[in-house]
Amino acid sequence: MRTARRLPAVLLGATLVLTACGTGDSATDDETRDEAADLACAPPEPDPDRPEVGDGVFPVTVEDDDGGVEIESQPERIVSLSPTHTEMLFAIDAGDQVEAVDEYSYYPEEAPVTDLSGYEPSVEAITEYDPDLVVLGSEHVDLAAQLDSVDVPSVLLNAASDLEGTYAQLRLLGDATGQTEAADAEADRVESEITSTVEDVCAELGDTEPLSVYHELDDSLYAATSETFIGQIYSMFGLTNIADDADDGSAGGYPKLSAEYVVEEDADLIFLAYGDENAVEELEQRPAFDTVTAVSDGAVHTLDPDISSRWGPRVVELTEDIGDAVLEQSGA
Repeated sequence: MRTARRLPAVLLGATLVLTACGTGDSATDDETRDEAADLACAPPEPDPDRPEVGDGVFPVTVEDDDGGVEIESQPERIVSLSPTHTEMLFAIDAGDQVEAVDEYSYYPEEAPVTDLSGYEPSVEAITEYDPDLVVLGSEHVDLAAQLDSVDVPSVLLNAASDLEGTYAQLRLLGDATGQTEAADAEADRVESEITSTVEDVCAELGDTEPLSVYHELDDSLYAATSETFIGQIYSMFGLTNIADDADDGSAGGYPKLSAEYVVEEDADLIFLAYGDENAVEELEQRPAFDTVTAVSDGAVHTLDPDISSRWGPRVVELTEDIGDAVLEQSGA
């Protein structure tokens, strides 16, 4: 018989909200400007306080972002309603334990996609798959409580705020699924490959002048600062983010810029987290954008929308793509 007991909640980490209001005006936050100015090209230092890897023995208590959950036995029928965590589950060799995933968890190809909604999930639809573990995103707090009421254990994980969060979530899912060794190895692989990529790029850059970057979330000019997950990827390459001075703290790292501000800041690199080559052409045709260095140099790049918005194992590919663009634009 399946049993689940959710432990007392702890303080949840702050989540990044894309709908926060933004501004095109420079902020007066001296600390933010100082941090941007002090950027160095280097991979992040490992967290010395990482929790120890589990031993794969059940029952196990997993400390998720809703306090924690006790899982009595190794799950055999997992339902995942989070595309990022679906990717993680397959990367840590737990794919055979996954029974169903939501409609947007279409990577990897072998993921058992269903019509389960990741936005408006129902307990009734989920329980039809007779799950012994459900993996949820940060928007599913209420659903976690509902699943508890029918004795279905769930693991709720917020969006990772940095790479350390990616490594931690891989290992946590390893504990929850009994795939501790594979999860630890995958976290090590992701960290090692990212570190290697950044070190190689930084070595080639040498003492070249640091570049500036603009990351555009959509064509309404919402941007991402260095405080966001993607912004921290840029920071590893020593890039100065033009959106940093536009966030007065009210935008959650995602300020909405004005076209005039973007043109004035004159970024060396522009990355679009949406669209295709047509999106690049449309940006280049905006009034005065032909004066922006990234546009005149052909340094406007599109990123895979899924890879650039998720924090799973494919962040390795994201880092490699950004590193290649940095080297190309720097002429190193």
